[in-house]
Amino acid sequence: MTVQFISHFTQKYDYIDSIRLALEGGCRWIQLRVKDMTDSEVLPIAIEAQKLCKQYSATFIIDDRVEMVKQIKADGVHLGKKDMPIAEARKILGNDFIIGGTANTFDDVMAHYKASANYIGCGPFRFTTTKKNLAPILGLDGYRNIVSQMRQHNIYIPIVAIGGIEQDDIPEIMQTGVSGVALSGVVLRAEDPIQKMKQILNTL
Repeated sequence: MTVQFISHFTQKYDYIDSIRLALEGGCRWIQLRVKDMTDSEVLPIAIEAQKLCKQYSATFIIDDRVEMVKQIKADGVHLGKKDMPIAEARKILGNDFIIGGTANTFDDVMAHYKASANYIGCGPFRFTTTKKNLAPILGLDGYRNIVSQMRQHNIYIPIVAIGGIEQDDIPEIMQTGVSGVALSGVVLRAEDPIQKMKQILNTL
């Protein structure tokens, strides 16, 4: 059962602050997700984030930027539906890197599985303000349906629920058969983000 933390920039915390808080709270899977910045602006942030993840023996994934992942030897990349196709990223990175893909339907999951994705970020669970151009909301029934279809087709790949997830949602989400949850706002909005991450990990 994994908890992934998606870095976020708020009025209170920058990307590195948010990653440090998640790591101190016990999270061991970090995704650096920076939109609207150039590679040259993101590179120093990625290098700093990678150092932190190494200190905590955490998996470090970068959103979208395949060449940067290869350049700094991050653990892997997460690709959204409008990013580079997974098969193409696999050609560039080879088999030593983790590749995750965003899915909203079972067809998405099937396509990513065939293209050699290592895990699926599936969502959104509910409306979230941290992502623009949101796909249709899945809710608990959406996850149940997708997991059930995966089993029928003998597709066994980690599937991580994402999108507007609050702490109270997690027990019910886990009962749908998903492998983990990806969190951002619920941690950073807390009065004590480190304590909030610890609480979430304890509930699992």
